[in-house]
This record gives sequence, structure tokens and C-alpha cells, in this order.
Amino acid sequence: MTNYLIRGMVLPMTGAEDFYPDGEVAVHGDRIAAVGERGAVAGDFRPDRIIDLPQHVIMPGLINTHTHAAMTLLRGYADDLPLMPWLEKKVWPYEARMSAADIYWGSALALCEMLKSGTTTMVDMYMSQDETARAVLEAGTRALLARGAIVPDPETGRKAIEESTALYHKFHNQGNGRIKVLFGPHAPYTCTGEFLREVKQEADRLGTGMHIHLAETQTELATIRERYGTTPVRWLESLGFFGGHVIAAHGVHLDEEEIGLLAQYRVGVAHNPESNMKLSSGTAPIPRLLAAGVAVGLGTDGASSNNDLDMFGEMRSAAFQQKLVGSPEDLKAYTVLEMATAGGARVVGIPEIGKLVPGYKADLIAVNMNQPHFYPRFSILSHLVYCAGGRDVSTAMVDGRILMEDRCLLTLDEQRICREVEQRAKRIAAEVQ
Repeated sequence: MTNYLIRGMVLPMTGAEDFYPDGEVAVHGDRIAAVGERGAVAGDFRPDRIIDLPQHVIMPGLINTHTHAAMTLLRGYADDLPLMPWLEKKVWPYEARMSAADIYWGSALALCEMLKSGTTTMVDMYMSQDETARAVLEAGTRALLARGAIVPDPETGRKAIEESTALYHKFHNQGNGRIKVLFGPHAPYTCTGEFLREVKQEADRLGTGMHIHLAETQTELATIRERYGTTPVRWLESLGFFGGHVIAAHGVHLDEEEIGLLAQYRVGVAHNPESNMKLSSGTAPIPRLLAAGVAVGLGTDGASSNNDLDMFGEMRSAAFQQKLVGSPEDLKAYTVLEMATAGGARVVGIPEIGKLVPGYKADLIAVNMNQPHFYPRFSILSHLVYCAGGRDVSTAMVDGRILMEDRCLLTLDEQRICREVEQRAKRIAAEVQ
């Protein structure tokens, strides 16, 4: 167990006015022991190491509430297409040729990118999640993993539930609790009603949650209306799908009643502004969701529909997109920072991350502010949202363990991973052609 005393500008995300220009964070084992101005840490705290970062902002690690990590293998492969042609003609044929080993290397690449851009927790939905779990354990990050399930018939549904249950028993709470396993029905339009009921029952039995794409596109709305005469949110409610821990990705097309239902059932929404823009899915009603009390986090989606996993870029895009369709006062800087940290913690259902508070998990990052694009410093909060990028993150810690220092990854072989992914991705693309 190592004790650290980390000094710098401290942004604990406990309130818009809470900021320590000359502060410190004490870390004892995997927990935060103290936070405050320099000298606030109790005199009996004995750090094994003092890390001085006077020109850095020390803040909670970012929480990516929706991604498909191994889709780094498809980065740049199928750009400039709408969602359904993108899926049916490009993504699904490519994915059909991906092996379990490919999933491991693609996930490892995503974890490299996420750590180097300040993300310490991700919610991932994909196939072969055993391989993603292995990469997460090696990287030392935190993750909620869901085996994505497209279920058109009962036989496929049974297999999906069996595989998800096996994943749960093998990996849930592994890595000192850093891995949580969810169920991952892909979307209302790709899963039968019978399966959605069954997966809800199994998730409740195990005491875990579910992750699903919801109200993402107008095509989805039209499909559900044609099949069931209603909307995706209302259909899921009629199935009894809500009521436990549910993370809904996107939530772009919602009316006021549906927003009320999401608030009533405490459904967390993973907002993916860059993916929504790239695929022309639309603009999610984030100010109205927040006003209704819905927990909203930020997600990058997969690297094939973004094309990066930089949560700082996602914050900037989230703010700008709302200001474009609404008011300049919509989604102010601190609100967006909350979505990427404390709000994300509410969405993922882990109350002990997302803030720098004594007793919370020691998941934190340091952002190097001693660069031209951060001067003059009228507002640190604004700079973090409107100026910062993942490239500015110098240090990352999860569970009190330093995973990146001076932009050098300590748990992952970055160069080897890049080489492996390059070879594997090009091989799969050639097979699809």
C-alpha cells in the first residue's frame, strides 16, 4: 500500500466554487484520505511519495458512460455514412470476421487512448467481453462491461443470457472491484420483447444492471412505431424493462412524457454528442433531461463513429451543440464537467468515484495547464471544457495506483498494441473486401 501526497491546482468537483489554486490531495492505499489547500492534510499522514505538479489541475478521472472499446479496429474504416447503412453494409460484416484475440487488442488500444486522454472508467458494450475484461485487468482501469446482444429469436436470446451470466460470474467485482458486469441488450429495434423481459429478470436475479441503446435515431422511432404502435421508451416501460439500474445510450429523440419516465425510473442517460453529430442522429435534449433530474453522463461511443475516445473533446462538443440549438447559457462549463465526472458516476451507479472527497476511490488525473492555449487564465473551468484536449493529461491514477506519469503508460505496451492493431485491422478489412 502506497501513500501519495499530490500537490497542484485541485478541482474536487464538489461544487462550482470549490477550487484550490494551491492545493493537495492525500491518497492512502486505494482511497482519498484528504483534500484541501496546501497544508490541510493532517500532520500524521506520512506519504511514501510527494508529487508536485504546480501548473497542473488535479481532478477526478473522467467517466466514459458509453463506448465500444474494440471498435478502435474500425477507426476510419466506414466514415460519412448514416447509421443503418453504416451498420448493415460496413460495421456488421467487419465485426463478423473479428476473432476473440482481435477484441483483446482493439480493447487494449482503446484503453491506451482513454488513459492518455484522462478516462479512468468506461462503460463498454461489445462481443467477446472476456477479452476486454482481460485488457482492463492488465491496464488497471475501471470498467462496466456488457456483452452486446442482438436477439431476433428465442435461441439467440437463450445463448446471449447464458454468455452474459457466465461473464458475470467470471468477472464481476474482479480487480479489487474495478470490473462490474451488466447485461447488454443492443436496442429495442434489434431485440424481441420476450428477450427484453427475460434479460431484465436475469439482471434483477443477479442484482446487476443493463445497458441499452435507446431513442437514438428517427429510423429507430419509425421502426418501433410500425411494429408496436408506440415509442421506444414507452415500449420498454410496457415490458417492465425499467426499475433497476439501466444506462440508456443516446436518448436523442424524447418527448416530455418520456423524459418524465426516465426520471421516474432513474434511468441514466449516456450522452454521445460527437457520434450523434457524425451519424446525423440529432441533438439530445440535455438541458431538459437535467432539469427533470435525470442523471446524464458523457460517452464517446465507439471509435468508428467518433473517431476518437477523447472525453475532453466530448465535453467541448456537448456544450457547443446545445448552444447551437438553444441558448449560449445552455450547458455551462461546470455543468459539462459534472457530466464527465460526478454525473457519470451517478449514471454508472458507483457513488465513490467522480469527485475528490475523503473516502472516495483514488481515481484522478492531472491536466498540464502550463501551455499557450491555457493563457490567460480567466477561468480554469472554461479552459478545461473549451480549450483542453486529451493530449494535455499528464498523469492518471486508478485505485491509488499510477497508470500514467509524464504521459508514459506504465501498465500497457503502447507501441506493441499499436502495431498489433494495425496488422489485424488491415487483415480484417481485406477479408471484407
